[in-house]
Amino acid sequence: MLTMTERAALVEQYADGMAKLTAALATVPAAALRWRPAPSEWSAHEIIIHCADSETNSAGRIRYLLAERDVQIIGYDQAAWAVLFDFHALPLEPALATIEAVRANTVPLLERLDEAAWARTGQHSESGRYSAEDWLQIYAEHLDLHAAQIEQNVSAWRSQTAALS
Repeated sequence: MLTMTERAALVEQYADGMAKLTAALATVPAAALRWRPAPSEWSAHEIIIHCADSETNSAGRIRYLLAERDVQIIGYDQAAWAVLFDFHALPLEPALATIEAVRANTVPLLERLDEAAWARTGQHSESGRYSAEDWLQIYAEHLDLHAAQIEQNVSAWRSQTAALS
């Protein structure tokens, strides 16, 4: 189990995730928004759409873990979703609004949880035992990781663009 201080730090990181993602997206030149570093990697646009999907899934996951018995958390193939849902065809603004709203709605819930709630567990279809604390550790850093991925994309795009000049 995490300490109260560790959980509080992760909740704060979770709360700050949208600002980091937005800041990273602001660095993406329009010409680089749909650029992929490799055919199997995501563009900045696809990353944002993925984050909206992930956030909506995560909001349900934590609520099921906290409120239901014998919870089964179902994994999904995020790479397949990007292809099947043609992420480049989906608009960025509603995706960003979704991420912001889900996080804003979930932070107050997280801040009120007691020790018993943090100890709640279910089963994840891919990783087995899955607790509320596992959820927090995963989603506290999720947007941070994708913000860094966007920054790496921009750097790689700039390098490639400079090499072609």
